[in-house]
Amino acid sequence: MATLRDLGLSEYEARAYRALLDAGPATAKELSDASGVPMGRVYDVLNSLERHRLARSQAASRPKKYVAVEPDAALDRLLEEKKRELDETAKQYEQVVGELSTELEAGEPPDEQFWTAAVGPEETADLLLERLAAADDRVAMIASAPASGLDLGDIGESVMEELEAALDRGVDVSVLMEQDLPARLPESVGRQYAERVAAHPNFEVRTAEGVRGTFTLVDDAEVCLEVPSPVDPEKSFAMIDLKDPEFAGDARERFQSRWAEAEPLRL
Repeated sequence: MATLRDLGLSEYEARAYRALLDAGPATAKELSDASGVPMGRVYDVLNSLERHRLARSQAASRPKKYVAVEPDAALDRLLEEKKRELDETAKQYEQVVGELSTELEAGEPPDEQFWTAAVGPEETADLLLERLAAADDRVAMIASAPASGLDLGDIGESVMEELEAALDRGVDVSVLMEQDLPARLPESVGRQYAERVAAHPNFEVRTAEGVRGTFTLVDDAEVCLEVPSPVDPEKSFAMIDLKDPEFAGDARERFQSRWAEAEPLRL
């Protein structure tokens, strides 16, 4: 059950505000008796309610009397205050992330082979997005089926956002598709492509016949291989992220040879 404490009030402040609503104009002593807030604390509590703009005082009266602000106005003020606090907290975390991003640096890619895998749509998408976010120089993608992450829904939107972010930090992005794949993709993908990345000088899409497999080459050092579902080959089942200089070199050569023969995509 929701309480005023959920919006930042202390137990005494919540009790005092509710008591003021019930009692109407009241002195500190009357409020202490009605709310159970000790007299030794009631003035501090009332001052806090005034700072939150939840109560008003009549200073001309002796003794001073207090009245509660109407609940709708009081709740709106508490909500706005919490929003400001959250915004300030978010900015503080963003500043911390900004400082740490310049302090923390990944080491050079290992010379030895290392691989990891993700199974399931969400885990597969997370791994792909993580590796795209890590790209520093180049991303090369081969897509022969919509399972590449360029399909409908949140995954496609997230991939597009990561590609945009990569382009903004100077990464070259090249996408090679099987020739008939663009016609099979949802209209939303074509619209996003045209509106958001098509005009970027570091982004290019080409198509070619006979493109097979789906993989993403990141910085010519690691390869994200998508494993199609055995039930539906056009859906992704898992992803393997392989860091192997020799394998990445082979993938780069395959990509470059097919890229040289491919035609620019025309929507």
